Amino acid sequence: MAAGVVSAHGAPSADSSAGEGRYQKQMVRALADSLGIDDAAAVRRLDSQAAQQKTLAALKSSGADSRGAFFDAKGKLTVNVTGTQAARTVQAAGLKARMVAHTADELDGIKAALDKAAVRHVPAGVQSWGVEPASNQVVIRLRGTAAAADEAFLARAASYGSAVAVKDNEGQAVTTTGTVYPGSRMDYGNHYCSVGFGARDSSGRQVLVTAGHCVENLPDLSYDGTHFAKGIKTRFKHGRNSIDMGLASVDSGSGIATRIGTWGNGGNVAVKGGQRAAVGSDVCKSGATSRWTCGSIESYNYTVTYSDEGQPDTLVSGLGLSTVCTLGGDSGGAWVSGNQAQGVTSGGLNSNRCDGVYGEGTSYFQPLDDALNYYGLRLNTA
Repeated sequence: MAAGVVSAHGAPSADSSAGEGRYQKQMVRALADSLGIDDAAAVRRLDSQAAQQKTLAALKSSGADSRGAFFDAKGKLTVNVTGTQAARTVQAAGLKARMVAHTADELDGIKAALDKAAVRHVPAGVQSWGVEPASNQVVIRLRGTAAAADEAFLARAASYGSAVAVKDNEGQAVTTTGTVYPGSRMDYGNHYCSVGFGARDSSGRQVLVTAGHCVENLPDLSYDGTHFAKGIKTRFKHGRNSIDMGLASVDSGSGIATRIGTWGNGGNVAVKGGQRAAVGSDVCKSGATSRWTCGSIESYNYTVTYSDEGQPDTLVSGLGLSTVCTLGGDSGGAWVSGNQAQGVTSGGLNSNRCDGVYGEGTSYFQPLDDALNYYGLRLNTA
């Protein structure tokens, strides 16, 4: 080993003077006192941290992101990664790699979005928020008070799902956010539909965009036995010319995730926007009955006559036509093409027999952009 070079966990001379010239004595003394160690151990700790950070800096060109790095309890510099190649590079350099769900760019983007929301409506009861690499989350810390602006802020935070955690002012996790994924089952009365997309109205309030017939009588909606939303608007009415779009207000403390559940068919799909896909585009939908099914868009602006048992025939216009297979209970569920949200399930043929992801059928969906424009909403995106 060359003179003057210290390994990541090397031990220089026990003489505290080993740190002279590198660190101020006051710095070493204060660190030693705060940790209950001697000066020599404090110097070794500083040397180890400096050496590991130098190693990390040299890995920048290899894709290692220092924004996701932190020292663990044993003093090992840990680097959050989302790919196996990055993990191998970090480990080969002698640092610790940890596979995580969220990239530094994603978490920084969420934090920036929360900052922007807070500027418009200051959440006085929220103490602070920021990205914490150790938990791989944006962490929100509360003061213990609550106001309307706080509820709106926390509801927006909840829409990001597991990427955000809420803690009290003592650092304990707070169960204030229940995240519901698009495509999940939502119950009302003796019936069920599927969860669509989260959005915000002009006042910043969180709403669920769903099929109008799922909220025809403005029902209370529950997920996994817990109330999470209530129907507030619909353009659907049995026996009349209708549009199959509607809204539900989302409870404070609940949120609609910006990722669509795929029922075990790979990871959840992040929603990046709501640009309408062209006819012929591939599209998939998530629903509580037939789950994750895919096909292609065949046309837009279709008019359909629905004949529901026990109900008068209803004419519904403005729908998209597709080969995606759907079944009863899928209504309201989320449709996506690539990473662009497309709409919510309206209905399909009674003869549909869904057989796996690509089992073909005939189905109709309410285009999302039409609903967003009609109600003046802004789609929640990842």
